[in-house]
Amino acid sequence: MPIHGGDDTSIGVEIRPREGAAGRRAAAANPGALACIAGLILLASSARVAAEVKPTRQAGPRLVAADGRTRLEVNGRPFLILGGELANSSAASPAAVKAALHHLPQLGLNTVLVPVYWELVEPQEGKLDFGLVGAAIAEARRSRLHVVLLWFGSWKNGMSSYVPAWIKRDQKRFPRAETADGHGVESLSAFSEANRDADARTFAALLRYVRTVDGRAQTVVMVQVENEVASIGQAADHSAAAQAALHGPVPPELLRALPAGTPLPAGTPRAVGRPTWEELFGKGPATEERFAAWHYARYVDAVARAGRAEYPLPLFVNAALNGPGLAPGKYPSAGPLPHLFEIWKAGAPTIDLLAPDIYFPDFAAWCQRFRRGDNPLFVPEARNGEEAAVNALYAVGQQAIGVSPFAIDEIAPAAGAPLGRAYRLLAELAPLLLAAGPGRTAGVLVDKDAPGTELSMGGFKLTVRHDYTFPWSSPARNDAVWSRGGGLVIALGDDEYLVAGNGIIVTFEPATPGDPVAGLERVDEGRIEHGHFVVTRRLNGDETHQGRQVRLPMGTFDLQRVKLYRYR
Repeated sequence: MPIHGGDDTSIGVEIRPREGAAGRRAAAANPGALACIAGLILLASSARVAAEVKPTRQAGPRLVAADGRTRLEVNGRPFLILGGELANSSAASPAAVKAALHHLPQLGLNTVLVPVYWELVEPQEGKLDFGLVGAAIAEARRSRLHVVLLWFGSWKNGMSSYVPAWIKRDQKRFPRAETADGHGVESLSAFSEANRDADARTFAALLRYVRTVDGRAQTVVMVQVENEVASIGQAADHSAAAQAALHGPVPPELLRALPAGTPLPAGTPRAVGRPTWEELFGKGPATEERFAAWHYARYVDAVARAGRAEYPLPLFVNAALNGPGLAPGKYPSAGPLPHLFEIWKAGAPTIDLLAPDIYFPDFAAWCQRFRRGDNPLFVPEARNGEEAAVNALYAVGQQAIGVSPFAIDEIAPAAGAPLGRAYRLLAELAPLLLAAGPGRTAGVLVDKDAPGTELSMGGFKLTVRHDYTFPWSSPARNDAVWSRGGGLVIALGDDEYLVAGNGIIVTFEPATPGDPVAGLERVDEGRIEHGHFVVTRRLNGDETHQGRQVRLPMGTFDLQRVKLYRYR
């Protein structure tokens, strides 16, 4: 029987006013409610996503592109991943998995990201044991959680520490990458068919097992192929096989994929026919990184193809990000980074999306770099600090298919309270967020360094500022540490919005011809229940600065519905 997340975010919700006398009495008591509900119906209709879906036997989990965006579907319904990734060793025994998962629903999660370790799956060549995988899936079901599996195969953080001992000990058969002076490193070479084929066989067996034990229940919704593939300490492998390939021709499929007008180094000859890597891109670490990225991508694609042939789940790879101003070789190089997207997309067409692991403070900037028309946003790893809650709101507002702070099992329930509040808010809003078309939702983040931002949505320009920019906010804004504020906005129409978040202030200006001043017709605080906006109180006076602003004070994780009007 299909399972759903703790807040049932995969269930379609019909958004409809109550009928009959009870509905008329509710409308008389709260005349704004029917207008809001009508707006919600309009939003779902405009996105052409059914708000109510009859349960039928559907295909397995899949990514569906429609209405200008991509959604993850589970059991035939749009699904939003409110996730958390386990610490690296937390799935190494059934007891460890049980201990790791027991409190996750309290944090509002509906999905857990679980490592699968090649060294434990295949301790002897050809003798496979997926007992740990089965235990993790069963425990997730008991906790009413979906699962994203993380294949720690040939590479984990650019190293090959999770390959089985029979591979580690046979360097002749399973060669390693090498340094320029010929020394092996703790990383398998991507230029070895033996390495690739061993990985692909086991990954295929893993997906075959998951299909057998979970194809009907659809507990497992996606799979990550490898983990942070990268070259560590150098831009590329310097083994003899790698160097021979570097001085060979650039593959024609990559030449076809390069964008028109790809800049080449000064003085690079425009070679005819099939140029070598250095003829096309010049000599140096940047060329070595492009070359390594292509061969990593081809290796990963072979592994992914083998798995997809057994069970066509959505597949992704994750990226360790590059620090600013560093040259290739000084950061984890050649992975699925934004400046290498075209290479990875061409080299690994079986991979559905490239995903960022965001530990740098500029969370929004990295989300924007990975959010492209051909690459839906998913954040499988991020810092689990206090900013994780508003970062999640931001990412989902930017129409991410999901977000997942790292080492979620190491967060104490009290420390995880903000994330739990954000996830419960997102669970309420999930049907609306998943129905919304392009330009109808947006995420916002503000802090002391960037205290304000602007959005254009509906018929208005929205200015979003940090709560501490308000003179009456506490603590004193000049000498206090500013916690990050943030949230999301949903445009219900041209003059009506839902604003969700923590520590933000929103003001409005008309963005279309007409009367030049925007006013707050009404501001209601509330929650979504069964598709209805339930008003908990009407906000006015000091709470709206006498009609000047919408304010979600720091620490609130509030939801407010705003109706505007214009005057002169």
